[in-house]
Amino acid sequence: MARGERRDRDTREDPELVEKLVGINRVAKVVKGGRRFGFAAIVIVGDGRGRVGYGAGKAREVPEAIRKATEQAKRGMVRVPLREGRTLHHDIGGRFGAGRVILRSAPAGTGIIAGGPMRAIFEALGMQDVVAKSTGTSNPHNMIKATFEALKNVRSPRAVAAKRGKKVAEIFGRAPGEAEAAQA
Repeated sequence: MARGERRDRDTREDPELVEKLVGINRVAKVVKGGRRFGFAAIVIVGDGRGRVGYGAGKAREVPEAIRKATEQAKRGMVRVPLREGRTLHHDIGGRFGAGRVILRSAPAGTGIIAGGPMRAIFEALGMQDVVAKSTGTSNPHNMIKATFEALKNVRSPRAVAAKRGKKVAEIFGRAPGEAEAAQA
């Protein structure tokens, strides 16, 4: 791929992407003339329909750090299967470093019960009903990475059935005639 093609690909914008700024840190480096300040930003990017990514960027100016983080988030987007487009298919846990998270599917109308960086992830993902708990660290970097570890391991019943070479009804333990008998 030629260099010009890559630049065109990176500069095109997706207007439907949701960008959420999770945090900005100011860091100082002490040099001979005094302090030199830099900024680190964490950004979550999602399309509201099951794709989400995160990025961290560092620069001497805040807008540049946010731009770098956003570009990294767009490059690292992952797809998460959602049940009925609103919640998880099953409960799952994730961990990264000292950060541990538990994500639970929730009935319709529950809303997003999660704090801090996890809330930003679920909003950008387009998830409407979820209960999440973070244990261990409250460091946003580790919370985000633990949440993404959990989300990468979410499997839809269709994907599990395809992997096992079965039908979705067989995965749930229902025989083909048993479903009609249960409804009667």
